[in-house]
Amino acid sequence: MAEGTPAAVASSRWVPAADQLPRDLAELAGPVHGAVTLPLHLAWSGLRTFDLSDEKLLLGMYRIVLLNGHREDYANYLNAAVLESRWPVLRKMLGRGVRGVWEERFPRLRPAAAA
Repeated sequence: MAEGTPAAVASSRWVPAADQLPRDLAELAGPVHGAVTLPLHLAWSGLRTFDLSDEKLLLGMYRIVLLNGHREDYANYLNAAVLESRWPVLRKMLGRGVRGVWEERFPRLRPAAAA
């Protein structure tokens, strides 16, 4: 991997290590309805319970999990179909490193022009 690519800089605390990402988006089997309460290791300050029927709360929860989670958190709290459908908005809410690692692992998340 070339230096400077997202996977090469994945050792930062602000970028998930590639080995923490799911191998396949199908592993993301989190809820799509109802209220979700995140554990303290993900949401240690502020709102912890998110009503997934509220788009802003859903996006906020996904942002928290994407920024602070690990493989088990992704599988438990993210849903593949929801992630894919909301990715165009979510990717703007994430840092370049997080966005880059996820898009490198899952090319179908990349914007059409970059794919």
